Amino acid sequence: MESSTTRQQLANLAMDKAQKKLVPFILLMYILAFLDRANIGFAKQEFQVSTGISDAAFALGAGIFFLGYAVFEVPSNIIMHHVGARMWLARIMITWGIVAAGFAFVTTEMQFLVLRVLLGICEAGFFPGIIYYLTYWFTASRRSTVMGLFYFGAPLSFIVGSPLSGLLMEMDGFLGFTGWQWMFAVEGLMATAVGIWALSYLVDRPEKATFIPEAEKQSLVAELAAENSQKPAGHVSAWKVLANPKVLYLCAIYFMIQISVYGVTFYLPTQVAGLLGKKVGLLVGFVSAIPWVFTLMANATIPRYSDRSGKRGILAAALMTLAGLGVVFSATGSPLIGIAALCVASAGYFSCQPVFWTMPTRFLSGVAAASAIALINSIGNLGGFVAPNLRVWAEQTFHSSAAGLYVLGAASFVGAILFLISIPMGIGSNTKPAVPADPATGGPRHAV
Repeated sequence: MESSTTRQQLANLAMDKAQKKLVPFILLMYILAFLDRANIGFAKQEFQVSTGISDAAFALGAGIFFLGYAVFEVPSNIIMHHVGARMWLARIMITWGIVAAGFAFVTTEMQFLVLRVLLGICEAGFFPGIIYYLTYWFTASRRSTVMGLFYFGAPLSFIVGSPLSGLLMEMDGFLGFTGWQWMFAVEGLMATAVGIWALSYLVDRPEKATFIPEAEKQSLVAELAAENSQKPAGHVSAWKVLANPKVLYLCAIYFMIQISVYGVTFYLPTQVAGLLGKKVGLLVGFVSAIPWVFTLMANATIPRYSDRSGKRGILAAALMTLAGLGVVFSATGSPLIGIAALCVASAGYFSCQPVFWTMPTRFLSGVAAASAIALINSIGNLGGFVAPNLRVWAEQTFHSSAAGLYVLGAASFVGAILFLISIPMGIGSNTKPAVPADPATGGPRHAV
């Protein structure tokens, strides 16, 4: 009979293969998702000049994306649970890419708002779908590390996407189209192309994976089944779990994270342009990529440390505190200090989230996990609706551009406090890794 140690070793080999096969592809998907969601920040100035859209309408459009997104999150994840990740994630990408490209033809405020709502509806379920999809392939001992790799998508979308968006913006007048029209069209159609590719590339579950040997595959399936059987709320119904107090508390934490994150990312290019005293273009695009280089380094190390040490809530609270301080200090007029502060803020916000997403899967599995993850993401992402409007309100009320950043910093500190409270609740308490740490890599020790 296969020993538990042997089974764990074989399962680790299977997860190694799944990580090499699947993570780079879903990372590409997330890069395009984040690019299509945040490129509105690059278009802001030129887009408003061309269309006559007011600051208030732009802020409303930036945030209204999350209303359609939030409403359809839970149904989308439940549908994915039943029809499979391959088909559903491909459908999401194809439709959102088409809508994203449609922004190239916007001429009125109403068209802008309608397309932002449609974009949210089309993309609904993508992010929580990926989070849930990863639970099919990776045990808790690897989940924070793998999610950290997945979260490379946000910084990479800016490291690669910021110069790309800036370059496309400078194609103004080519073939009779403005720069912002080229940016929306090219980046949207890229997402559609990858969605079509996903139909032939993704695999729904380990049981269907032809790239994993049978013994390793069965060991991984057994390890995941054993882990899920020990989760206290693992078999709650898809709808009943939505009233679970721990799930609702996680919604509150994620809401504060997203207020902080999107209040910064929506306006990052224009904030950098203000610090440099330059127009948004290729130079601003390259400088805007600098904070995301630091974010990439943070995501490569901090989630791995979280898996190795088992620290969750206390680590996430520290990261949110640092990010909040970064946002506050980014209000300075000094380009050097301001950009350095944005580096700290973005690194803190994005390395915190892979750690956060290990928390709901500590006590949920199956369709209950699919439903809860979607609810947490949908409620949390309403922070993306609140953030730009809150920032504009603070700036107009206090007649200061710094006031908006101070409010976002305060939201980060509230999020840090909520993380600390989650520890005695058993949500964010430390957990020992399921397998010994490998001193060479910092992650779980794999079989050799």
